[in-house]
Amino acid sequence: MAQLKFILSGGGTGGHIYPAIAIANELKLRFPDCAILFVGAKDKMEMQKVPQAGYPIKGLWIAGIQRRLTFDNALFPIKLLDSLLKSRTIIRDFNPDVVIGTGGFASGPLLRVASIAGIPTVIQEQNSYPGITNKWLSRNANTICVAYENLESFFPKNKIVFTGNPVRQDLIDIKNKKEAAKAFFNIGADKKVLLVLGGSLGARRINQLIAKELVNFTSQNIQVIWQCGKLYFEEYQKFDSHYNNLTANNQNPTPDVQVLSFIDRMDLVYAAADIIISRAGASSVSELCIVGKPVIFIPSPNVAEDHQTKNAQSIVDKKGAIMIKEVELDTQFTRTFNNLLSDENLQNELSQNIQKLAKANATKDIVDEIIKLIK
Repeated sequence: MAQLKFILSGGGTGGHIYPAIAIANELKLRFPDCAILFVGAKDKMEMQKVPQAGYPIKGLWIAGIQRRLTFDNALFPIKLLDSLLKSRTIIRDFNPDVVIGTGGFASGPLLRVASIAGIPTVIQEQNSYPGITNKWLSRNANTICVAYENLESFFPKNKIVFTGNPVRQDLIDIKNKKEAAKAFFNIGADKKVLLVLGGSLGARRINQLIAKELVNFTSQNIQVIWQCGKLYFEEYQKFDSHYNNLTANNQNPTPDVQVLSFIDRMDLVYAAADIIISRAGASSVSELCIVGKPVIFIPSPNVAEDHQTKNAQSIVDKKGAIMIKEVELDTQFTRTFNNLLSDENLQNELSQNIQKLAKANATKDIVDEIIKLIK
């Protein structure tokens, strides 16, 4: 059998990149000799994250259209044409068997060129409200793998396969990692753990909220693991108990607050957590379904089509999580959080219901669909 070749394209945010890497890893597991190439947008985070995961990547000069009048918008037609021409060269030189797009602007020109060249294409849509790129590509795609039901109004019904979102395989069984997690994050034996996730870059409004609520948390014997994001780390590092105690030469063995710019061991931090506060990006929502802990979603209002609110609402509708919108935080957060903390029945109900929505085999199912298209 000739060597199989796959191109994956998706980026701009971790929500597009990590699913693509998960799919690539599963392809490598099935076909150890296959060749895999990533295509992303120049100057975006995929240009670092993909090589770190062990895969080559080529960059396109492409960016999205801004909502306001900018110089970048004026350049968009030139960037698109340049990206289409470069995509044609990449497709011709690499000659893939299947091209897979996980969203983000770089996948647009690449999958369009692949379709024109007669190469099978697969779209993986993470959100409950599809992005503009995937909607544009859906007409020519062979298969569309989705993570939410009822997307027939956006995509051709006969192409949709309900697979769920790819997630890190090390999250599938975190129940056995509780003790390792407690040791890794220095958790006190009698303390509840609150995990705060604002995304890899961070979330300003969530960070402001947590800074204000720290006294409330620590007064209730809660340890906080707070991923504030790399954009905000310098600003919020001062709240880190370990950091403060070190500077005072009084090291606390179980710090009340740990402020982190990024968390590498997501499996262990999920295992340690008792309650989670999180944004509602598609990948985060899919991971949290598998993790099965009580969650308060605070969706970002600053994303296209408000899709984070729609993602969170789909879980809330099935009584699997609590959602508080940013505009409601000042009036509702403290009461809502304290109610959840004191109500173990509610915690158990949320945990059980969100876990029912998990699609643990999503990555394998998506790769099954890719394999069907190999000529």
